[in-house]
Amino acid sequence: MSEKATNAEKATFGAGCFWGVEAAFRKIPGVLSTAVGYAGGTREHPGYEAVCGGDTGHAEVVEVTFDPARVAYRALLDHFWELHDPTTLNRQGPDIGTQYRSLIQTHSPEQEAEAGASLKEAQERFSRPIVTEITPATPFWRAEDYHQCYLEKRGLSRCGH
Repeated sequence: MSEKATNAEKATFGAGCFWGVEAAFRKIPGVLSTAVGYAGGTREHPGYEAVCGGDTGHAEVVEVTFDPARVAYRALLDHFWELHDPTTLNRQGPDIGTQYRSLIQTHSPEQEAEAGASLKEAQERFSRPIVTEITPATPFWRAEDYHQCYLEKRGLSRCGH
């Protein structure tokens, strides 16, 4: 996935534990690369232990670099809604805490508008209110190397939960 595109864009999503989210986005044609990390909090250079402690304000996120000529941002948003339950506040499956919140960080006014429209459409498919935060992108702090492509390195296709 080291392809380069001169018009590559970034998208940032939080949908629970970043291992499974990253694995799902890596499979999408037009996604050039992914990285797991932390965003949305106040501490600079946070580590996994600090984020899991819940006092940094960061969420586990995946930064997706994609070629918009091959995959539309809207298609990534559609995939995001299918990956997790956006109606559970600070929880995905057995993972509980603000670091597992549902989050879309936008990198342009166009992404912000598309994310908002996408949320409205997604809400029609859910019986409970969607709690996903949509915010402008904040600094992305890359997670420790052992978290990158975590499932792939272990020959797993998804998380165990």
